[in-house]
Amino acid sequence: MKKLTLLLTLLLLFTLTNQLSAQERITDEEQARSIFEEVDDRRNSIESETAKMEMVITDPRGRTRSRTMQSWNLVDGDDNKSLIIFSDPGNVRGTGFLSVREDGSTTQRLYLPSVGRIQTIGSAERGDRFMGSDFTYEDLGDQDPDDYDFEWLEENEDYYLVRASKPDSDQYAYVEFEILKEKYALQKIHYYDEDDNQIKRLEAENLEEITDQLWSPTKMTMYDLREDRKTEITWSDREINSTIEDWRFTERGLRRGI
Repeated sequence: MKKLTLLLTLLLLFTLTNQLSAQERITDEEQARSIFEEVDDRRNSIESETAKMEMVITDPRGRTRSRTMQSWNLVDGDDNKSLIIFSDPGNVRGTGFLSVREDGSTTQRLYLPSVGRIQTIGSAERGDRFMGSDFTYEDLGDQDPDDYDFEWLEENEDYYLVRASKPDSDQYAYVEFEILKEKYALQKIHYYDEDDNQIKRLEAENLEEITDQLWSPTKMTMYDLREDRKTEITWSDREINSTIEDWRFTERGLRRGI
């Protein structure tokens, strides 16, 4: 009799939990979009940022490779430009990556000093690993709300969970964004394939208050769940709203390096 009572209690709790989860899920595309747009608006609330970056790539056997970089970012309304130049180790020194979003479209270019050539990243290369890391060129693109079709959101105690698909993506069927309520900052992104398998996960850590509107992580880790790999990127020496010359975001800036 006691076992039967316990079983019924557990069944009731399970039913109530499912009902609660169903009530928390809101299938309102516009409401889901508005939450993500608030994240985007806060990210675009600064005009510029420069920083030093360190990338650590860990392979399935636990072996690591480290790289250091300098970054420049410029925001102008819905348009933005970003440049990354590698400084160490020697075999990647001077390599540059430029991403420019203007009028709703993004152009990405990679400069390889070893061959002295600038390569435009086309749609066929957007799923390739960026410099051997677990970030692809698509991952490094701007997360513009207009690029997504929003499906639903769930409201949890500390964060929203927003699901969206990206019609132009060949990598992911859909993604789920964990957005902190108070800070409106991304704390995790879950990436799924067509079979509903989670294939990658991005985690943001050590959020710091950049302005009264913007919280930004000082560390992000991309996990490749299929290959048991990860890539960590950390930021330091950040400068906000300092002047950046326009030439930085040109082919001249790519070739010139740091």
